Amino acid sequence: MSAPKETLNLDTLEPQQLAQVKKQLDEEIEHLTQSFSQLHGAQNKFKECLRCVKARSDASPDANSVLVPLTNSLYVRGELTSKDSVLVDVGTGFMIEKKLPAATQFYEDKVKELSNSLKELEAIVSQKQMNLRTIEEVLRHKMMQAQAQAQAQQGEQAEE
Repeated sequence: MSAPKETLNLDTLEPQQLAQVKKQLDEEIEHLTQSFSQLHGAQNKFKECLRCVKARSDASPDANSVLVPLTNSLYVRGELTSKDSVLVDVGTGFMIEKKLPAATQFYEDKVKELSNSLKELEAIVSQKQMNLRTIEEVLRHKMMQAQAQAQAQQGEQAEE
């Protein structure tokens, strides 16, 4: 069950309150955008892992030589001891040995799961951006009304 949607009548709010709602929405959108970027980065890492597992599956049986990353820019030559299994990082530094088909399935599932999460998050960000544009428009309208009222009052005072 989803939580009931909270509605807010923007016409009843003062410009200062609208500015505060706008600021809150700006912060939410920034946070969601950062989360989107992080999810996209994680998805790309899983895609790269999937590519590596598939490359291992497609490699010739006597191709056991690999480069092992020690840092982002330092690699050493290594030899694989098992031709049909790999170590899979399942999160928080835990590694599990899996057969190549199981590892492929694991990474495909992760990519699909993150893809679904990215679509959901993208829809939420779009809705929040639409809400933000609406708030900005109402705020602009109220500011113009306040400015027009102030000019009208100045005109009345000048006539007196």
